[in-house]
Amino acid sequence: MPTIKILPHAEYCPQGASVSVPAGTSICEALLENGIRIEHACDMSCACTTCHVIVREGFNSLNDPDETEEDLLDRAWGLEPNSRLSCQAILAQQDVTVEIPKYSINHAKENH
Repeated sequence: MPTIKILPHAEYCPQGASVSVPAGTSICEALLENGIRIEHACDMSCACTTCHVIVREGFNSLNDPDETEEDLLDRAWGLEPNSRLSCQAILAQQDVTVEIPKYSINHAKENH
């Protein structure tokens, strides 16, 4: 089973985490099933960018993004070359490390 390492995020995962899930699971599903409440405004239907993650390790092991995902990613806050919509990024057998961006296009939050 591949492991997803989630880098610390002040709101969703302050200490960081590691979760193991079956191959074939989306990153978004894996996070939600393990208590990491990442935004997913479109209910994982590839219609928004709120579940955007940056894949720091293991990017090439994920399925290829389709044209719809690539078009949506152009609107994601903090887009990087290794960005994915977590609802569309399907795990294979390799471990991955992801960073949840500080902000989403849905709403920016202030640091307190």
